[in-house]
Amino acid sequence: MPIAILPAVLAIGSGVLVGLVLGLVGGGGSILAVPLLVYVVGVLSPHVAIGTAAIVVALNAAVSFGAHARLGTVKWRCALVFAAAGVAGSLLGAALGKAVDGQRLLALFGLIMIAVGFSMLRPPSAPANEAVRLTRESMGHLLPRLVGMGFAVGALAGFFGIGGGFLIVPGLMLATGMALPSAVGTSLVAITAFGLATAASYASSGLIDWPLAALVIVGGVVGSIAGSRLNASLASRRNLLNRIFGIGVIAVGVTIVARGLPYLLDAVTH
Repeated sequence: MPIAILPAVLAIGSGVLVGLVLGLVGGGGSILAVPLLVYVVGVLSPHVAIGTAAIVVALNAAVSFGAHARLGTVKWRCALVFAAAGVAGSLLGAALGKAVDGQRLLALFGLIMIAVGFSMLRPPSAPANEAVRLTRESMGHLLPRLVGMGFAVGALAGFFGIGGGFLIVPGLMLATGMALPSAVGTSLVAITAFGLATAASYASSGLIDWPLAALVIVGGVVGSIAGSRLNASLASRRNLLNRIFGIGVIAVGVTIVARGLPYLLDAVTH
């Protein structure tokens, strides 16, 4: 189905914004994809928006991941275990998400955005252990944490059709104690895997707008490359950027919840 010029421009612009934030802060850009597709581009079905966002986020994360891998910030073994457990969770979450009414799902998504926004306003934790590795010696305590956290985060990512970077980064730090730069780079492996698994589930149900996805991906690649390059130069201002972005996420989340409140109330009363 052909896309008119204005929606096409809005789709590319939305992709640039998602990719920019994803490359700059390692997570959070994905949570903007669904509301941008629904409220800016004008996608009528929340389920189609979620399915389309999933493939967009996965490919944008893959582009950002390449830049971070060259910087040596990826903990490969931790990333692969976390991603494998998360893929199983994301497939389960996607199946559950498709069974929920689209408007109610969107309202729940708004609540998640508010929670994520507030989490980004919190001060950073103390410096972590940059030398953490998944080895035979550390496997006993690291492996169960990585598998459990990966599955839980993947389920949420699949349910809401998001990359889950805002959950993966703190999840990796909590499970392993790795430092923030490594958690950001490592998270992109999982974001790519979660997004592809979720997209596959939605594609099997015909819930991806492929021409629209292609436009958003084009914008996202440009934004991801720019964000990854800005990442190093703005590292000293990362906390300020996170707080500014967190406030924006809260504002968008409140708007989405306000619009979807009647659907949530209807679900409770019936």
